[in-house]
Amino acid sequence: MANTSQPVHRTALLASAVALLGLVSACGSESSTSSAPRPTEAPRTTSPGTGASTAPTVTTAPSDTAGSASASARTDGRCHTAELRAAVGRVDPGAGQRNFPIVLTNTSDRTCTLYGYPGAAFVDASGKQLGPDPERAPSSPRTVTLTAGKSAWAGLSFSSPQISGARTATPAALLVTPPDERDPIEVEWKAGEVPVGGDESSVSVTALEPGTGP
Repeated sequence: MANTSQPVHRTALLASAVALLGLVSACGSESSTSSAPRPTEAPRTTSPGTGASTAPTVTTAPSDTAGSASASARTDGRCHTAELRAAVGRVDPGAGQRNFPIVLTNTSDRTCTLYGYPGAAFVDASGKQLGPDPERAPSSPRTVTLTAGKSAWAGLSFSSPQISGARTATPAALLVTPPDERDPIEVEWKAGEVPVGGDESSVSVTALEPGTGP
């Protein structure tokens, strides 16, 4: 009779191995499907020489407050009345006209600017205005930059009263107001009578330009 115990024993061992392999695979699958992914954390750096870890540094945009203040300081460079001295230059007669340079000089220790036309008004000893405000002569205003001690001038002109026949008065002073300012500078008037009414009584003023006169 043939011996069948050895093939049967081998078959049993093979079946056991296959069952064990299936069990291991099932456990591995269950473990892999049940594991949730862990959140990613920001990298941490180590401080040199200490070994301690530190969180990454967050950099914010710089504030623009200082820049705005600097820009404001740059744009507010207008010459103010308190920083200026006014004077009236010598008459420059010509073609029946009397022409005077009105000179504004920077007496401060900073650089400032003037732009446009100065205000001007003749007044008597009591401060009362004589005649209308001067008219603005056609010209092209430009910004005049005045360093300390430098000047700008504008032309004040009117027809000679002896020729025009206009009604006249002799002012005690000329009030000169820098552009965009409210407070005038009083300058003693020493050039005699000026037209204050009637025909050909208009007085004109030009825009400021660098220097002390033509």
